Amino acid sequence: MNLQLKNPIAFIDLETTGINVAADRIVEICILKVMPNGHEEIKTFRINPTIPIPPKSTEIHGITDEDVKNEPTFKEVGKVIARMLEGCDLAGYNSNKFDFPLLAEEFIRAEIDFDMKKRKFIDVQVIFHKMEQRTLSAAYKFYCNKDHNDAHSAEADVKATWEILNAQLDKYKELEKDVVFLNEFSSQNKNVDFAGRIIYDENGVEVFNFGKYKGMSVTSIFDKDPGYYGWILNGDFPLYTKKIMTSIKLRGMNK
Repeated sequence: MNLQLKNPIAFIDLETTGINVAADRIVEICILKVMPNGHEEIKTFRINPTIPIPPKSTEIHGITDEDVKNEPTFKEVGKVIARMLEGCDLAGYNSNKFDFPLLAEEFIRAEIDFDMKKRKFIDVQVIFHKMEQRTLSAAYKFYCNKDHNDAHSAEADVKATWEILNAQLDKYKELEKDVVFLNEFSSQNKNVDFAGRIIYDENGVEVFNFGKYKGMSVTSIFDKDPGYYGWILNGDFPLYTKKIMTSIKLRGMNK
């Protein structure tokens, strides 16, 4: 074992109802506990989240409402999890932004005193991104095995980008050589505006992707809180985002 441990370390992965740390719930948690002597123990808990699991989430982790309807809630199993994590530092993948904050929310809701401040946290994804650069030059070296000597020259950069795309299409057979497919594949969200402040939900409805109304219909919020539209127009938002907001606002007024 390369890792030198003073305390046990628990690697944690969550499957959840969604990605909203404040609103979503755990449906499965796996804990791999590694002791300073190298001994490992692993335990997986299925959990009834007490709220429906959206189909989009089920597509990712394969867990349905039916699968967890007879499982304990987090409140019922939380103390067992807390005991397993007692005295442990914590590790995961993208865990600092998601798994650990969501787990903390669950402990608070269950009224279980689990002090996250005393822990040390390792996020393997952060290490990956820091050690393996994600710059254009790094991609050019990785995919094309060439040095990008004229980095930050617009012409050199755009030529390298085109060459990288062709190399990606050769390397990854699962990528379709089709613009529509690549558009979908390279999009993080179904953005309505370029900045991603408004996105389409699973039903094709325009919803906010930021702030206090995140996940809620833009049209419904403009009806409920007309001042929010004015706040956006006067705020530090991209002009294109304001343009899209205005078009949605006018569309609602013309109905």
